[in-house]
Amino acid sequence: MTATNVHRFTSRKSRPCPMCKKPSTEAFHPFCTKRCADVDLGKWLGGNYAIPAVEPADDFGSEAAKLAENENWQSNDSS
Repeated sequence: MTATNVHRFTSRKSRPCPMCKKPSTEAFHPFCTKRCADVDLGKWLGGNYAIPAVEPADDFGSEAAKLAENENWQSNDSS
């Protein structure tokens, strides 16, 4: 792909840099400088940005016990 085929977004709203709140530049959008972009990347790589998750309860043990109990009951019932 050549540089002439790259589509430039000219209708993009100018928003402040998410790191320092200065006006963003087209070259580093949505950041104002390479430094702010690198700081943001460092936060992603360092795990500072994370989506909180609630793990479901691990009830596999109780289900296995019920299944084993049910199998024992059926085998005792057939004898």
